[in-house]
Amino acid sequence: MLGLQYFSFKDVWSPVLLSFMLFVTAGYFLLVGPLSERFAHSEPTSFGRRVMFVTGMFLLHLAQGGPVNLLGHTMFSFHMLSMALSYIVAPPLIMLGIPPWIWRYVVKVLEQSPVKKLKFLVHPVVAAILFNGLFSIYHLPVVLDYVMLNFGIHRLYYIVLFIAAILMWWTFVNPIPERATPQGLKKLGFIFLNMVLLTPACGLIIFASEPLYATYSDPNIWAKAMGYCVPNSDPAALLSQFGGPEFFGFLEPRVDQQVGGILMKYTQELIFASMLAYVFFRWYKQENKEDAEDSLIADVPPGELNQG
Repeated sequence: MLGLQYFSFKDVWSPVLLSFMLFVTAGYFLLVGPLSERFAHSEPTSFGRRVMFVTGMFLLHLAQGGPVNLLGHTMFSFHMLSMALSYIVAPPLIMLGIPPWIWRYVVKVLEQSPVKKLKFLVHPVVAAILFNGLFSIYHLPVVLDYVMLNFGIHRLYYIVLFIAAILMWWTFVNPIPERATPQGLKKLGFIFLNMVLLTPACGLIIFASEPLYATYSDPNIWAKAMGYCVPNSDPAALLSQFGGPEFFGFLEPRVDQQVGGILMKYTQELIFASMLAYVFFRWYKQENKEDAEDSLIADVPPGELNQG
């Protein structure tokens, strides 16, 4: 049970956030269902898209308000699992689950607002540097320990990081098909760039010779951080009841830290390597198709071409 049995349903599932997620999901089904008729250019939303949206929302809540979130305050490996689900797995599922006609409407509204000045953030290189930079800065020991001890900053940073993840995924997901996005070798380059940019942060975590984060090694700081995760809890009572994060962990802190770094890196590598292979073979197939068409044209006598 990893210690979940010591906490209430409210502690494990965060009903307020769960209610918000259910409200958003219900709004989504109304928008792609009965309310879609009110939009001039709406299109039917496939079952597959609906499944992807619900799956993405479920994983996001699991990571930010469910058991993974709670366990992420007791073990660093679960913290990194929460990061992977929140910013690598859930965003593309949610984005793909939203039909293009909704994205067109959202982008149109944004382009008519002051936010349009920030359009440069969608550029693949800028978005990649922004997301991976924010993620890497967050996992500097002094930053993570500070953020975990300041609830308001913690929530704000996570929201900004989620927006940065959406911007990063925009190029790869391309939710509005008719809008040009990099293809072929350029897209391969952007995927590879994202794979590389996260490596230093994960390397720092994996190869550190000692635990880096006081939140997961100092009982007093852990109890204070845990107090924000478990509503209406007293850090002193948590410390008295559990003694520290080692009560929950079955791994020594340094090993737990290494597992977390490996988990994050391998999740990213698996997803982006799959994308790399898909984009490469699609590009290779397109190149061969164009070469074949050029060969057919070259084999046709000039007279027949003129007649055509």
